[in-house]
Amino acid sequence: MMRTKTCHRLLISAALFAAFGPARGQSGGDATPTVVVLGSRAPAKTALETAVPVGLVSLKDMQSTGMLELGKVLQDLDPSFNFSTTFISDGTDIIRPATLRGLGPDQLLVLVNGKRRHQQALVNVQQTIGRGSAGTDINAIPLSAIDHIEVLRDGAAAQYGSDAIAGVINIVLKKGAGKGQLSATGGATSEGDGKQVGASAWRGFALGDGYIDLAVEARKRGETNRAGADSLRVQPPRVTQRIGDSLAKDAYLWLNSVLPTSTEGEFYAFGGLSRRTGDAGGFFRPKGDGRNVPAVYPEGFLPNILTTVRDASLALGYRHALGGQWDFDASVNHGRNELAFHERNSINVSYWYEPQCSCSIYGESPREADTGKLRFKQTTVNLDVKGPMMLLGFETFVAIGAEYRREGYQIVAGEPVSYQYGRTNNTAIKILDQTGHIAAAGIQGFPGYTPSTEVNESRHNVALYLDLEQKFGKSVTIGSALRRERYSDFGDTTTGKMTLRWDPLQQLGLRGSASTGFRAPGVQQKFYSSVSTNLNAAGVLTDTLTAREGSAVTRAFGIAPLKQEQSKSYSAGLVLRPARDLTLTADVYRTLIYDRIVFSSNIEPETGACLTPAACPVKAILAPLRVGQAQFFTNAIDTATRGLDIVLEKTLRGSAGKLVLSGQLGLNRTEVSGRHSSSPVLSGAQLFDDAQVTLIERGQPRQHHVVAADFSTGPWELNARANYYGPVQGQGFTAPYIQTWEGKWLADLSARYAFSRQLSFSAGANNVFDTYPTRWDPVKAAPFPQLGFTYCWESCPFGINGRSMYVRADYSF
Repeated sequence: MMRTKTCHRLLISAALFAAFGPARGQSGGDATPTVVVLGSRAPAKTALETAVPVGLVSLKDMQSTGMLELGKVLQDLDPSFNFSTTFISDGTDIIRPATLRGLGPDQLLVLVNGKRRHQQALVNVQQTIGRGSAGTDINAIPLSAIDHIEVLRDGAAAQYGSDAIAGVINIVLKKGAGKGQLSATGGATSEGDGKQVGASAWRGFALGDGYIDLAVEARKRGETNRAGADSLRVQPPRVTQRIGDSLAKDAYLWLNSVLPTSTEGEFYAFGGLSRRTGDAGGFFRPKGDGRNVPAVYPEGFLPNILTTVRDASLALGYRHALGGQWDFDASVNHGRNELAFHERNSINVSYWYEPQCSCSIYGESPREADTGKLRFKQTTVNLDVKGPMMLLGFETFVAIGAEYRREGYQIVAGEPVSYQYGRTNNTAIKILDQTGHIAAAGIQGFPGYTPSTEVNESRHNVALYLDLEQKFGKSVTIGSALRRERYSDFGDTTTGKMTLRWDPLQQLGLRGSASTGFRAPGVQQKFYSSVSTNLNAAGVLTDTLTAREGSAVTRAFGIAPLKQEQSKSYSAGLVLRPARDLTLTADVYRTLIYDRIVFSSNIEPETGACLTPAACPVKAILAPLRVGQAQFFTNAIDTATRGLDIVLEKTLRGSAGKLVLSGQLGLNRTEVSGRHSSSPVLSGAQLFDDAQVTLIERGQPRQHHVVAADFSTGPWELNARANYYGPVQGQGFTAPYIQTWEGKWLADLSARYAFSRQLSFSAGANNVFDTYPTRWDPVKAAPFPQLGFTYCWESCPFGINGRSMYVRADYSF
């Protein structure tokens, strides 16, 4: 342990010393910096010239990580981005939550080539980061199709619309004809599991005077399992759970194309298809549990949850120069996401024990079933015009536009056996399980979506926006944005933004912004409902009802219909360029969110004697539904987030080669500033209890730092990178005890050798020192350590796989 900590300190100290040390042997200039388009609709700027902080992730940086998932790549390179590891969380095991600056997945807007990307169908309903949200499936985009990524770390709802409260990620696809690349990657953890293989091909073809770029990619991720022995439910103790990465198989086909019609105009199209499958475990059912049938599973069983994610998108548009540096852009962008569930190694207990006559039971049940599908679709139409004009004697860049967006959400019921209570689904029939209690309905793992939870709803909205950016001399730039949106289901909203950039010296720039924002309730949040099986704080399996807006349950509790979140964002920063090869940016920010849409706590019935229904109002509502607890979406909290981002980069050149040293420090803190309830039955503290407050405030690291050194000489490229993930906490399963998982440093090393201009070979190790999260407290966190839970669960910033190694080969042509 002491040796590992010493190595960490030496690595960090060396990077900081070199970064602040004198530059020797400098020669030549860099190639033209890559420009960014986020944060302003004015002509593109470099990341150091913007009025708000914009990070740039290059293709070279992405390749240096050795990772095959976009979410993991971004987390390794950008400290403002979090991609928490999940397991035993149903669909969240395959579509993991992606967040920015410690906020929610649905408060981050994702663009592809500057156009709005559709969201995922999955709602995160388990006790994980992003609970109650439906963000964007970031891993539905293959790395082989991406040229670079821009990360806007600033509230931008007034510019880009709903979901941009935390910021915006713009994924820019590769383009051009006459180039291509083949890649193959293989790796595994030091435990010998988690084997990963991936292969991709990208090629740009000429299309008249334009191009069409195609990317094909496939990969397979093997299962990892870090579960300990279960000493409570089985004797002798043995591993009963699957705790780690699930088995996953992914396939992609993407395109990006441009066809010029003249010197002034061009058609464009981009998008892609992906199919990803997951194979994960649910919660173990012991042999004596009422959800087991000993005649079928004499030692108990672990339900097997299979997921299939299908994603498709296509954007079509036309751009045309209007003269006088004015441009016109019209586009239509359609995307859809589907998540299908299938349960295997399971059983419907009520089918098995259903009375067949007065003297026997059926004694039969299917062992697997389709449990339903979730579908989300979105169509966006944009019309944008932009260009310069003189206003008040100064040149002003003007952008005006309109947007129409339609979103739909669908829940498809599973097979009857997946949800039925006996073959007739008649609750008047008394079916008893092996313990003598009423048998659980549906297949195990989680019951399927029922005909009563089926839904196929949609809504639309129309938006108008105006952006202005005006230069006053050479040193001052002021920007403003105004956006008006009207939704068909909850009304309209107006947001605005102001930005300022002042460069008093060539070496110094000051920048700041102030904005209002909003996030419309997702159609997933408005229409989702289900019944799932979870562990409660006592470690007991309990059926949980998720009730949608306007249902009998939410009406009985007095939960008001969802309304939009509203926000205020402020930022101020500086850009320092004291030397040609040394840059430093520092930005402080504060984001206030009012009426934030969250998933409520698990609302459980009162315990003890209930002489009258009024004495136990929750029990009176839930008892007729035969569920142990309920939860729903509600505008229950206000939050305040503040933080600091510092980015330092130093380049040294000499006869030995080129060394780039960088340090990124990310500090943020989110606090729940208010809890409120529209329910006459539930207080704000009941509706959103302390465990959920802890998940919001401490579930994501308050500190995430990245230091890196990249050295290139001749055919060699060497990279060393270290990520620090600050401590996180959770009490969702251990309340009132708060489990703390300590902050950890993870170090990565990689080397690349180019045999020729076309062929290169890479090898590397991630988490070189085989660092794991803190173990559960064996006493205070009981019974979870005794059930086999070894490390983190509801909050796992960097996972529990330990060290992994990989090799990669690339051939360019």
